[in-house]
Amino acid sequence: MANIKVVNLSGDQVGEFQLADEVFGAEVNEALLWEAVKHYRASLRQGTAATKNKKLVSGSGKKLWKQKGTGRARVGSVRSPIWRHGGTVHGPQPRSYEYQFPKKKLMGALRSALAAKLADGKLTVVDTLEVKEPKTKLYRQALDKLDAKKTALLVESGKKLTDNLFLGSRNLDGVELVLSSEVHPYDLLRYEHAVFSKDALEALQETLKKSVSKRKPAVKEVA
Repeated sequence: MANIKVVNLSGDQVGEFQLADEVFGAEVNEALLWEAVKHYRASLRQGTAATKNKKLVSGSGKKLWKQKGTGRARVGSVRSPIWRHGGTVHGPQPRSYEYQFPKKKLMGALRSALAAKLADGKLTVVDTLEVKEPKTKLYRQALDKLDAKKTALLVESGKKLTDNLFLGSRNLDGVELVLSSEVHPYDLLRYEHAVFSKDALEALQETLKKSVSKRKPAVKEVA
């Protein structure tokens, strides 16, 4: 098992954290990451697009002229779809774009996202994300020292989340705070740098270890 440095908010090393091979040693599955991101973005869609059909569009329903004898094409209503300002046929209607995504696939995508962040050198583990005062300036200085100067994802354990952390980080541009139990592969891919507290990474790693399949891959016999 590999180890990763644990630093404080000043960037000084204060210890090490042991990474599980079944979580961080797996090969990055780009296809699975794409599926996870597609599922996440689909759930964000409002699904409010709508068009008016022949029944809803404004206009009289009276037949414009008699059926026969005029020499003109037969027509029943000014709201006909083939007429200008008529109703729309088979247009979009309000609906939900959400669909079910297997939990095992989500956990697999999360392992791939963490492995990719580690391989890129964009994963940082700190002993604590807590500061003395709930000031945005303190967190901006801390992220700069951790080389997370662009966009960053802060991950904290639900048991350790404090008002100082929430209030101090919420106004930072390009920075998002999530709990270890709620982190999604989309979050890890969206932000350039991921900063985990030691407790948050430990809790997430234990959850991901339990989701790893115990089944051994089948070995083909060669004749």
